[in-house]
Amino acid sequence: MSATPQRHRRARRLTFAALALTAGAGAMVAAALPAGAASGGGAGPSRTVDVQMLSFNDFHGTLEPPQGSSGNVSERQADGSTKAIPAGGVEYLATSLREARKGHEYSVTAAAGDMIGASPLLSGLFHDEPTIEAMNKLGLNVTSVGNHEFDEGKTELRRMQYGGCHPVDGCAENGGTYTGAEFQYLAANVTDEKTKRPLMSPTFIWKKGDVKIGFIGVTLEGTPDVVTAEGVKGLKFGDEVETINKYAAELNKQGVKSIVALIHEGGLPASGAYNYDCNTPGAGAGISGAIVDIAKNVDPKVDALVTGHTHQAYACNIPDPAGNPRMVTSAASYGRVFTDTTLTYDRQTKDIVRTPLSAPKPVNKVVSRDQPKAADMTELIQRWNALAAPIAGRPQGFISADIAGRGSDKFEKPLGDVIADAQLEALAPADKGGAQLAIMNPGGIRADLAYKAAGAEGDGVVTYAESYTVQPFTNMMNVVDLTGAQLVTALQQQVSGPVNGVNPKILQISKGLTYTLDTTKAGADRIVVDSVKLNGAAIDPAKTYRVAMNEFLAGGGDGFTVLKEHKNKLVGASDLDCFNAYLAKHSSQDAPLAPPVADRITVVQ
Repeated sequence: MSATPQRHRRARRLTFAALALTAGAGAMVAAALPAGAASGGGAGPSRTVDVQMLSFNDFHGTLEPPQGSSGNVSERQADGSTKAIPAGGVEYLATSLREARKGHEYSVTAAAGDMIGASPLLSGLFHDEPTIEAMNKLGLNVTSVGNHEFDEGKTELRRMQYGGCHPVDGCAENGGTYTGAEFQYLAANVTDEKTKRPLMSPTFIWKKGDVKIGFIGVTLEGTPDVVTAEGVKGLKFGDEVETINKYAAELNKQGVKSIVALIHEGGLPASGAYNYDCNTPGAGAGISGAIVDIAKNVDPKVDALVTGHTHQAYACNIPDPAGNPRMVTSAASYGRVFTDTTLTYDRQTKDIVRTPLSAPKPVNKVVSRDQPKAADMTELIQRWNALAAPIAGRPQGFISADIAGRGSDKFEKPLGDVIADAQLEALAPADKGGAQLAIMNPGGIRADLAYKAAGAEGDGVVTYAESYTVQPFTNMMNVVDLTGAQLVTALQQQVSGPVNGVNPKILQISKGLTYTLDTTKAGADRIVVDSVKLNGAAIDPAKTYRVAMNEFLAGGGDGFTVLKEHKNKLVGASDLDCFNAYLAKHSSQDAPLAPPVADRITVVQ
């Protein structure tokens, strides 16, 4: 999901015309053969072979199991109810992938971006080198870039691929050298504005014996809207469909007929359960969002779409422009789910068989925590934890129960209230900016605060590692002038516009600001303007208010373009510093902070 990229100097637009329906697309062989069918009689290799593709997305450096409700996946039961299952952690992900590969001679592992960025302290403190090391060990072959791969800018992304020590912090381990990713990063639609060349490789061809599968990797065209300007300076992000179609044609010219697109853009299934059938009541009918239009316009030469960005789990079958079945998958986030897909490769056509009776078969599987841990990943975590320990274990405050943030499915999140209040309190003094209210983008809240201890600190203790995991970007706070009219427009932009109109981004608000959100209406009308009040007084459209927000929002991020119109900006402390100061002031071992009621936004349904 979009977030608040900043930590280390951390929309859709479909203009492509409908494709001509091409005969022979996607290996629609005249008479599809079952896997293993002999070619023409006599001894020799079978005409078709099953290739296993394992895939996942949006890992975000989550090496240890996510805490709180954000570490669960929802499983749909036979009676229609759902069950929460604890999942994730690279020790379990590695075990799951290695077990899945057993018995498969042909197996490739791919990902759809955001492997790094917005990471917990264990990875983020070391510029995500631990995560790249983990991805190397678990056998990742290829991934697209995601928007969070740009959190530290293009030079740092290239260092992630090719290795070398960090230009400021040096090598994380004494005497060690970061050697880079052994897997291939793809960025087909990201070009350097000066050279006009792709920033990273646009394609990757996986080969085993006589089997070849081409991969094209793209991130969402709207990446500049969801990261800081510094992170994408000097880069141009092209249309996903046009880019994929261009490179699909190039791969075909090279004799590569089997093609998978890795797309860091996604959809919204009708259910949050990982095992929900999004082909109900028809093919792809149970999913909406940007990926649907992309899937309907990507050239039939592409046999499968592995997607991400929305942190949702789905395995759909959206017909391509020629009407042929084509899988579109996503594996939630944080390594809690992976997708296991069987691709039937035809040695004669060199393409994937995609007839209605022999289409690729994707299945999303939970990375459960009731399986053995991968010993090499346990060693990796222990080694990096030892380096992080002097900082990670410092107590910041105390809580009496879980305070839901990322794991909450409500518009107003309890942890969002805490964060917004922390920002207001830090920036309300006249010499700190004189803030009267604070707003926080929901995507910048990366986790819950969990009551249960993650280590030896004791239950209810919030460590620096835990507060950092919630606010990993170290975004600098801004206090700015906005008119009442601009403030109301910002609230309306939560639920309107090309992106937020489809997938609302509800700002978290500080105490004193209240309003009604009417979900029975459409677009900007969902904000009941007369209900917007500050400390009980109606917002005056002509009056100027001092508003605290992080610099990502102040730059118009996440579709809040009106916020760029601010005046009289004052730069304050970082969001993490504000958060930690609030925890220290408002909690103690004897009087821990309780989860707030979260009643500032009245929701009409």
